[in-house]
Amino acid sequence: MTQTGTNGVSGVGTAGAGVTGVTGARGTTGAGTTGAPGMYVIATAGHVDHGKSTLLRALTGTDPDRLAEERRRGLTLDLGFVRTTAPGGRRLAFVDVPGHHRYLATTFAGLATSPAVMLVVSADEGWRPQTAEHLAALKAFGIQDGLLVITRSDLADPVDALAQAREHTAGTGLADAPAVAVSARTGAGLAELLAALDGVAAAAPTPDPRAPVRLWLDRAFTVAGAGTVVTGTLEAGTLAVGDTLELSPAGTPVTVRGLQCLGEEVSRARGPARVAVNLRRASAGDIRRGHALVGPGAWWRTSTVDVRLDVRTEPGERATNPVPRLPAEPLVHCGTASTAARLRPLGLDTVRLALRTPLDLHVGDRLLLRDPGSRLLRGAVVLDVAPPELRRRGAAAARARLLSDVAEPADPTGRLRAVGFAHRAELTAMGYALRSTTSPVAPASGPAPPEAVSVEPASGPVPIAGPPDARAHLLDAGPYLLDAGYADRAAAALRAEVDRHAAASPDDPGLPLGRARQFLGLPDALPPNALFGPELVVREGRIHRAANADRLPPQVSAALERLLRHLDDDPFGAPTRRQLGELGLNEAALALLVRRGHLERIGPLHLAPGATDRAVAQLRSLKGSFGPGECARALGTSRRVAVPLLEALDTAGHTRRDTEGRRTLTS
Repeated sequence: MTQTGTNGVSGVGTAGAGVTGVTGARGTTGAGTTGAPGMYVIATAGHVDHGKSTLLRALTGTDPDRLAEERRRGLTLDLGFVRTTAPGGRRLAFVDVPGHHRYLATTFAGLATSPAVMLVVSADEGWRPQTAEHLAALKAFGIQDGLLVITRSDLADPVDALAQAREHTAGTGLADAPAVAVSARTGAGLAELLAALDGVAAAAPTPDPRAPVRLWLDRAFTVAGAGTVVTGTLEAGTLAVGDTLELSPAGTPVTVRGLQCLGEEVSRARGPARVAVNLRRASAGDIRRGHALVGPGAWWRTSTVDVRLDVRTEPGERATNPVPRLPAEPLVHCGTASTAARLRPLGLDTVRLALRTPLDLHVGDRLLLRDPGSRLLRGAVVLDVAPPELRRRGAAAARARLLSDVAEPADPTGRLRAVGFAHRAELTAMGYALRSTTSPVAPASGPAPPEAVSVEPASGPVPIAGPPDARAHLLDAGPYLLDAGYADRAAAALRAEVDRHAAASPDDPGLPLGRARQFLGLPDALPPNALFGPELVVREGRIHRAANADRLPPQVSAALERLLRHLDDDPFGAPTRRQLGELGLNEAALALLVRRGHLERIGPLHLAPGATDRAVAQLRSLKGSFGPGECARALGTSRRVAVPLLEALDTAGHTRRDTEGRRTLTS
């Protein structure tokens, strides 16, 4: 007989209140077809020998213990996978995890990728240490959906066990989870459990089918006639036959040859779903649990991350500084992966992890840090997947202050404040949410305090030493995003450098764009004019103050005036280098005058603008072909001028040279 009552448990011989659903967005899940319930994935959790595998065997008719050793010992040693169908047609896939603390790494591999959990507590034993350890792992991985299952309700009243579970899950994602009492031996409560599971799945938010794919692998094997097959829980995104992915962490490209969901051949699968993937160009011997299939360029493969630790608040424990409790070399769990790491404290709740094995991560990913010696577990959220090096004294404390301002890890504002600018593709691969609310580049042109910017040529981006910019918006610069404060300070530094260059080179005051890019440490795809503002302009590939851009230096202007007076009287009387120097025109000044169009350079010669056209017009008076001497006489100049002038006319196509060195006008 099934009873319900005020204690929130439904099942056998209880005073339960029925199944309490979890509210959330409804939608198709897994690999189902539109209009029908899809698939949902649930992991088990709980103390060893509390009947998790027995429960799944009764619920699905399939033994989750695959290994002969497991069946001989009656102990789950590895992950088990079974499935059933809810009354409404939804397919439910289960991941059974070991309960013994010796197999925690395997347990975490099963829990981390599952969207929901059945936390199992036996009615006859109640809450146990391993139950608490599994709950800590659920909190660390951010698993919010699931239900409480009180097993062995035929051996003891489940009310006390449920009360203990409610006490320990208070303040977690399972605080208000539905609760069901069952007996796998008698079958009592199994129908209610199946309905409750269907309710949890229906209420769960639907993952984004367009999300980047990251399939953490839990098995890899070879199938005769098919080749390499890997399995895992697809949390979000869509996998399709023909997709090209990368096998992480090696980055090996592989192709999806075939897909199965719960034994059914499919052409595509969307999360959440249990999938088996037949791969081309991959050997099962090279793949192990903890590897992942990822979309190319969609994740950031990293060996160094900055994370924020969860503050420990178990019942009876004060929230204190979590960092000293962690070892210098904890184990880090993410997805099905586990790797050693070196830990460097940064602040009260922030640390840097140097991972022995690279992981493909996004900011906002959840990690579990474990001390194998004390069995201490700590959850952490990734704040930066590509943090800057800490070289200077006090750099760690400064880094901790910056990380303390990060409220939403996926907001790129904090990273751009630290690095100044970043490519959109890199930010996307790091997991930042790029909104379309950025502003076009228009940094303020007002002065910045000298101490706000410190720049050395070729030393990287302008360091941000001043206070954070008050403006929250980011700036668009083609494929790059810029921090508004960085843009202002870099623009101020660039204006100062333009002024320094003009003072040092008065005959050629424009700062070359290449020098400006080197000065600011900008990549080729981010031109310096993205930081100009209204006070700087580009002329002939050089940066000038806008007010002086079209103005010649006084001494150069005076020398040009003297030269042009001479050329007015003698248009082809090109001065020699010595004569130009006597006029006050050095190489830099001549280059400036040529770029501005005040002079025309013909080989080594400098003449008034239009000299080439004027020469062609005067040479039309010659009949037939002509040589350098005739050209010189026609233009009233010398062979010193005529020879390079004719070569220039040849190059421009105004004249054609025969085998004897004589020319003929082409038009």
